[in-house]
Amino acid sequence: MYPLLAQSIPMETIVPFALFGLFAVAAWWVLDFVAADKSRAVERLDELKNPMLRRKNQERGVSKKSDTMTRVLEKASAAAKPLTPKNEFEANKLKAQLASGGFRGDSATSIFLGLKIVLAAGAFVVMGGTSLLVYGVAQKSLMYTFGAAGLMFFMPNLVLWFIVKNRKDSIFLGLPDALDLLVVCVEAGLGLDQAMRKVSEEMKLTCKVISDEFTLSNFQLQMGIPRADVLHELGARTGVDDLRSLAAILIQADKFGSSIAQALRVQSDSMRTKRRQLAEEKAAKTAVKLIFPLVLFIFPGIFVVLVGPAAITIMRDMFPMMGG
Repeated sequence: MYPLLAQSIPMETIVPFALFGLFAVAAWWVLDFVAADKSRAVERLDELKNPMLRRKNQERGVSKKSDTMTRVLEKASAAAKPLTPKNEFEANKLKAQLASGGFRGDSATSIFLGLKIVLAAGAFVVMGGTSLLVYGVAQKSLMYTFGAAGLMFFMPNLVLWFIVKNRKDSIFLGLPDALDLLVVCVEAGLGLDQAMRKVSEEMKLTCKVISDEFTLSNFQLQMGIPRADVLHELGARTGVDDLRSLAAILIQADKFGSSIAQALRVQSDSMRTKRRQLAEEKAAKTAVKLIFPLVLFIFPGIFVVLVGPAAITIMRDMFPMMGG
């Protein structure tokens, strides 16, 4: 009886109910995370007990709406426990990658892992439903579903790599100008701390990445962190070799009492030389890189334009019947 009943129910009737169940489960999961805080009724009762809470809740109203997605991603990281680093070395490596991209918050790691899980689950649900509607229950639908989920799972890593690369390129291209400003400020009589603060103010429009890094270093200096530690962290969190070498030179100059302006000038000249050599290297590679588009796209068109009329004339002379 049951096999006959199963055969009588078409697949077009089962698929909408299956999709409804998947989306209902996903919506319930998201709403459960979003509504994890106190309800509005409980908050109003607390406000009646303590009138000072009303002002605090009003101030937090805007930030609650903006931090909803952040809380969802943080709680979604609970499902990403198998992805969490197993030892301190892997955890520090992931934190260093996120710091190089500008994500230095305490919850950056949990948000990153939660984002991977959320994107993979969303792609699995959406692509799974679409594949069931288009292909039905088949091997192709499973392949597309797991392929989309795997692609979205690694998408945050790709985006993070792209952000880190852009930040490193921006720092590499703007650092010689920042060093020139540092040299001018130091030779004008400012200390290194005041010079870094001045450079961070002047470079907000030209190179915001360096301005933000120097501003963070100034905040750390104002908090009382030793200058050597601040400079070492400045080179470590950006991941740029030139900034690491600059930090090492400044630490040595401060330790041995040598001229900081002279050290900055030498470092600026070496970085400009390195940047010029890199440009010359790219220019020298241009001729080799142009070979493939020339051979594949430009030369065939030139051959058709130059040899085509001659080939038509030869064909007409050798085969007059065909030409006529």
